[in-house]
Amino acid sequence: MTTARDVMHAGAQCIGADQSLLDAAKMMREMEVGALPICGADQKLKGMVTDRDIVIRCLATGEDPARMTAMDLAGQLHCVRADDSIDTVLTKMEQHQIRRIPVIDNDRLVGMISEADLCKGHREGGRLTDQQIIEFMDSVYAQR
Repeated sequence: MTTARDVMHAGAQCIGADQSLLDAAKMMREMEVGALPICGADQKLKGMVTDRDIVIRCLATGEDPARMTAMDLAGQLHCVRADDSIDTVLTKMEQHQIRRIPVIDNDRLVGMISEADLCKGHREGGRLTDQQIIEFMDSVYAQR
């Protein structure tokens, strides 16, 4: 059985819950990513912040990204466990129409799965079928 651990990108870096959105944007630029997991002082996953969140929910509303914290935009958290099956991963991502999902093990962040990771796994290891990829894309990019 293919698990979340098999397709995840290990070593995801967190933004601290109390760090500013300006810090988050700089981290995203340096790491060339569009989302960051948010971790608290206890190093446990607290939420996610995306580049889109920063633009739509901070900048476009006239807020100051140097004053708003990552946790201010955390929103609802969806994650999977490292030992969850790829079917569970796909189902969660499809249900919530999300393109990235954190992977936890013993309540600690151990990696991230993005749509690119799913496609890469499909090309390289054949872990996902063509049908699974098509259904995922249809669900995630469907009109809300």
